[in-house]
Amino acid sequence: MNYQYDLFVIGAGSGGVRASRVAASKGFKVGVAEFQALGGTCVNIGCVPKKLFVYGSEYSHVAEQAKGYGWEFAKPSFDWATLRDNKSKEIERLNGIYKNLLENPGVTIHQGYGELVDAHTVKVGHELISAERILIAVGAKPFVPEFPGNDLVLVSDDMFYLEELPKSILVVGGGYIAVEFAGICQGLGVETTLMYRGDKLLRGFDEDVRDFASNEYARAGVNVELNSDVEKIESVDGQKQVTLKDGRVLMFDEVLYATGRVPNTGALNLQQVGIETTKNGAIVVNDRYQSSVESVYAIGDVTDRVQLTPVAIKEAMALIGYWFDGVEPNFDYDNIPTAVFSQPPIGTVGLSEQEADQRGLDIDVYQTDFRAMKHTLSGAQERTFMKLIVDRATDRVLGAHMVGDYAGEIIQGLGIALKAGATKAHFDSTVGVHPTSAEEFVTFSAGSLKKR
Repeated sequence: MNYQYDLFVIGAGSGGVRASRVAASKGFKVGVAEFQALGGTCVNIGCVPKKLFVYGSEYSHVAEQAKGYGWEFAKPSFDWATLRDNKSKEIERLNGIYKNLLENPGVTIHQGYGELVDAHTVKVGHELISAERILIAVGAKPFVPEFPGNDLVLVSDDMFYLEELPKSILVVGGGYIAVEFAGICQGLGVETTLMYRGDKLLRGFDEDVRDFASNEYARAGVNVELNSDVEKIESVDGQKQVTLKDGRVLMFDEVLYATGRVPNTGALNLQQVGIETTKNGAIVVNDRYQSSVESVYAIGDVTDRVQLTPVAIKEAMALIGYWFDGVEPNFDYDNIPTAVFSQPPIGTVGLSEQEADQRGLDIDVYQTDFRAMKHTLSGAQERTFMKLIVDRATDRVLGAHMVGDYAGEIIQGLGIALKAGATKAHFDSTVGVHPTSAEEFVTFSAGSLKKR
């Protein structure tokens, strides 16, 4: 049968763009559908603008901390519109780059929603498009639970285009998006409350990391409310009146819900085509990223495996390697380095102490916390935390965790070490870069051994 395309991709985010342009460069005739700006969540309403906002919010501390180093500045002022609009200009520049990345190798861009009609047909607007293979890479979207007044809240997408910065905000959620936006808002001068229904933030992270980070957020000025949940929200005199399940009533200018993300599959017509999904709408795929319909594949957040941009890109390359070179996908989902760009940031790779215990491993745990050298003069009281999980039998380092400045940058190198199978002896024999915080990872002594 003759198809219009060898491959049609629904979603031009990081994974979809990578698969599209590489497939086109290898000779496939490729089309892609995207209803929003090119680049997907990461470029437009995720990683990139969020990191720019993190940078912007960090400057609020410079004037105060510089005094100990002899610098005096006039009292700083902040203009939200400048940061917001400069961010938008940068995103527009990146959109153009993504357009070139697709068009240069010959990918045809279709503007609009892609909806499956059958195993080889996609509808975009009023156009029916046929393809031998279809790849779904539509990512995920914010999830807001049902409760009275949930239509009054913001989600993370909204935060990048606010007309005005609120004077006060309630951030509801305990995951990485919640703690990141709490740090951004607090740093930009917003009176910030971070509320989570559980007893600890950052579920899934190492317990010591969770405790340490939560204390540091509070030290930085965020009002951290645990074991608290929203009953209802009402609009009163231009503010959000929040009634909690414990009966308290609080007032905020805005309420941001950062309570997780779910696969963005609602408009794809998956069930009618016979594609199997999980309860939350994620597409079920095999080791070759193939759905229950042979000609339809899926990668990235829409499969709800690991919701990270670099993972979607790696999956795209693994799929391309299978299609063109016959190499069976063998992407290792263990030891994926991750960072949380909260303030302070978190970097982690490998097993947490609790995961190692659950696997029945006999481990040693090394950890330390300290006040970074910079702050001996800055006067800031923030501290840094580091931790290593080591297998006793093999001496192999199974996990590394950090809370503190540059954690994301530092953990990247440790990710390579853990992938390579580095042992604690390798860490010990590595000469530290002095004076840095990073050197603490190669100077853990017996005195840093955690009592378990």
